[in-house]
Amino acid sequence: MSKRDYYEILGVARSATEADLKVAFRKLAMQHHPDKNPGNSEAEAKFKELNEAYQILSDGQKRAAYDRFGHNAFEQGGGGGGFSGDFGSSMSDIFEDLFGGLGGGRGQRRSDGRERGSDLRYNLEISLEDAFNGKTETLTIPTAVTCEPCSGTGAKPGTKAKTCSTCGGHGRVRASQGFFSIERTCPKCQGRGEMIDDPCTSCRGAGRVTTDRTLSVNIPAGVEDGTRIRLSGEGEGGLRGGPSGDLYIFLSVKSHRYFQRDGADLYCRVPISMVTAALGGELRVPMMDGEMKAVSVPEGTQSGKQIKLRGKGMPVLRSRDHGDLYIQVSVETPQKLTPRQKELLKEFETESSKDTQPESAGFFNRMKEFFAGGGE
Repeated sequence: MSKRDYYEILGVARSATEADLKVAFRKLAMQHHPDKNPGNSEAEAKFKELNEAYQILSDGQKRAAYDRFGHNAFEQGGGGGGFSGDFGSSMSDIFEDLFGGLGGGRGQRRSDGRERGSDLRYNLEISLEDAFNGKTETLTIPTAVTCEPCSGTGAKPGTKAKTCSTCGGHGRVRASQGFFSIERTCPKCQGRGEMIDDPCTSCRGAGRVTTDRTLSVNIPAGVEDGTRIRLSGEGEGGLRGGPSGDLYIFLSVKSHRYFQRDGADLYCRVPISMVTAALGGELRVPMMDGEMKAVSVPEGTQSGKQIKLRGKGMPVLRSRDHGDLYIQVSVETPQKLTPRQKELLKEFETESSKDTQPESAGFFNRMKEFFAGGGE
């Protein structure tokens, strides 16, 4: 009986990518796995056929040979068929995805049993002034660090750990699953490859101790809300002499009382008197760098007008450039007027014309035309 086409078995086209092959195999292998079909010889045969097809097509050289010569490429010692070679090792990534505990899972553990420490996160709130000027912040962070007396080995000083008798120091053992075998983490030493009979009294065999660490962090000028700063090797200490993780500092910038930020630009609302708006004048506005700057207000300035000060905004991170500052003018209506002031305003209202108040005059003229025309 001739063998079925490997692409047909996996249900993919000959142009399928490596990712397409993996997805197709994962779906079919889950469906036909013997553990999910106990006593079903047809499912077992189908699963074996799927494994054979995937083993060939997932290997670039074997796939090229198959595409050129078909099944003949692997006959007469051509290799590749069946379950020859280290099948369990080459397929372990897929089986771990499919069946969880069978593969033991893969973390940051190295082949020598050393394990990298976890990354840590620290949330830091700063002011807008700090974001403008930059600063050096001192942080105190509780974290696990390598135990100094035992140098992170977990064994009492002067003693050494012993090779695990179950895995022979490899940290992994093979488990038979039907007609194939899969490697998994050694259950006795938890992947370390060694056992500690006489643990360190300082860390009780953990290889790490918890302590408060004081770090100095440079916050550059121009940082924005959500900026992340990475401090390499300042995270949790590794196990059994493994490398430390990293520390990630996430910045949040507090709202400012007067300035609002949009990227590198700043916005500031400044109230002015009706007289200054009408006749023009000068304002003294505080800048983010602490200086006071004189700003000219043109005659006839309307409420809501923005005055742009180029280069007076926030620094651009890792650059010498700055954004702009936009001053939004708000004309303040006077309150608690004296009788004389009210009289002057009424006199002004009487003598005002469309030349002095063109916007309101034009608006009411358009309204009259609108209603006179029936609203069309």
